[in-house]
Amino acid sequence: MAQTPQRGGGGNDRNRRDNRNAPVEGPDSDIVEKLVHINRVAATVKGGRRFSFAALMVVGDGKGRVGFGHGKAREVPEAIRKATEEAKKTMIRVPLRENRTLHHDGAGRWGAGKIMMRAAPPGTGVIAGGPMRAVLETLGVQDVVGKSTGSSNPYNMIRATFEALKVQSSPRQVASKRGKKVADLMGRRNDGASAPEAAPEAQEA
Repeated sequence: MAQTPQRGGGGNDRNRRDNRNAPVEGPDSDIVEKLVHINRVAATVKGGRRFSFAALMVVGDGKGRVGFGHGKAREVPEAIRKATEEAKKTMIRVPLRENRTLHHDGAGRWGAGKIMMRAAPPGTGVIAGGPMRAVLETLGVQDVVGKSTGSSNPYNMIRATFEALKVQSSPRQVASKRGKKVADLMGRRNDGASAPEAAPEAQEA
């Protein structure tokens, strides 16, 4: 007597459906996520107040890519998830010197938020606080000096930090624009943030 095939495709189809929803190991598997700020907000509706949570997240790969995002939901985990997804979609790439510090000093401003950052020699560490520190650490910066001279609002500080990072340029980029060699630019650099020998860095760049 022939067996009647099961309807619905059996357990193999169910496993395939479950595997589609499983996390995929890919380029985002080494992303570092940091919660910068979370705030409870209230919306006044006809029946009273409706509370929700707003999360501000910073993500980066520690190798020169960083992004930030904002999410709002009725529950904290959902707000963090939304903010993380938005941050991954808006990641930018920042050139780093020797994979540890900035190529040059920079300043950024957004609204009332003002920040400044300076390249630093090896062993300095990340001298910055609050949201700016979270951005620099997830970016992969190991030696930098930063200071906020404006508003302490985390949203303005984050955006001001990103404005400063967006204008960072490497010697290769500057040399390409000016039609010169990287060695010519590196020979004039004397800000103390590089090792005494500049020639090897020029060759690597």
